[in-house]
Amino acid sequence: MSGFLSLIAWSFLPNLVTGWTQTILYSIFIRAGDPHPTPGTPRWAEHRRRIHIAVVTVYLLYTIYEADHDIQSAPSFYSSLGVPLTATEKEIKSRFRRLAALFHPDKIKDNSAVPADDVNSYFVHLQLAQDTLTNPVKRFAYDRFGPEAVTGWQHCSSVADYVYRGFQGIVPYYALAGLSMYGFGLLGYLDWGRFERWLVLALLFLFEAHSVTRPYPPVVLTKFVNPFITYFPDRQPYLQFQAITLAKRLALTVYLAFSQIGPLLTADTSSGNIVVGKGGRGSGNEEQELRKGLERLEGAVKRLDTDATNLLQLELAPFAGDEKGVGEVWRRVREWLVHNTIRTDPMVRDAMGRSLARRRTGAPVGARGTR
Repeated sequence: MSGFLSLIAWSFLPNLVTGWTQTILYSIFIRAGDPHPTPGTPRWAEHRRRIHIAVVTVYLLYTIYEADHDIQSAPSFYSSLGVPLTATEKEIKSRFRRLAALFHPDKIKDNSAVPADDVNSYFVHLQLAQDTLTNPVKRFAYDRFGPEAVTGWQHCSSVADYVYRGFQGIVPYYALAGLSMYGFGLLGYLDWGRFERWLVLALLFLFEAHSVTRPYPPVVLTKFVNPFITYFPDRQPYLQFQAITLAKRLALTVYLAFSQIGPLLTADTSSGNIVVGKGGRGSGNEEQELRKGLERLEGAVKRLDTDATNLLQLELAPFAGDEKGVGEVWRRVREWLVHNTIRTDPMVRDAMGRSLARRRTGAPVGARGTR
């Protein structure tokens, strides 16, 4: 339900916000008394195109920030224990012993300010984090697939088992994404940036496959992304599964940018409307194409009318010069049309039946009340 509501919001909100923003900017930057650009003029259309691009860009940047915020807000096993991603087994056990001395239920059971259930849950979480990170196989699985792999994949006991189980979810995801892109492409919804979309999907698949199969994190994560992230205070470096989640959100953002911003970059506003070229690259004018199509349709109708007139004249050729015969033919044609197209029409027949039913039985024709 929330996804459906999000789709509806995405369909309507950018246009509404664009209209409000354009009105507010006109009231701020155009002096009182000066005329505002009116809808349908090239200046108004150009302003609306630029404002719409800015609105969609801000929204997409916010979705990236929201995804990063969700990842940073969810504690990882490393952050819960307070150890770095490169911590050794000895360091993890030492840290857990210090935390257990502080948060063991027996140590703080007399503290009425903290509910017992919360204390037990937190200690169980710390115990699970310590058990996972001190087990090389489970640590491998956690770093790449998240806590679900540790708590939900019960039948996995080796690195190969976890990788095989992980690919059972990875392959269908990208297969469905590829089929969806291909289907929407056939329907003409993904014309702009078609090659770039496939490139993004391929790069995303390669990044995820590399992240979950290699013994060490990708270089782009350890050398570029995490140093940049940890440069800011109170921020944790990304694990592989967190980086994959963020990369998928970034890919979706790029797809939305291709659909919403890409066609507007080369749109034509000289006619007073935002006219997107064919394929979203300005390679054609929709208004001109529509006009040409209407002209072709008008020509086809004229040709059909000429052919019908020629056939009718050919049928009337035997009556050439015989006005009485031609008149008799047209009279018969009118009678045939009335009988076959009007009297046989269900609505006409029903109206005639109701009219006859209202006549008085036995009354002479033309008497009052018989009509």
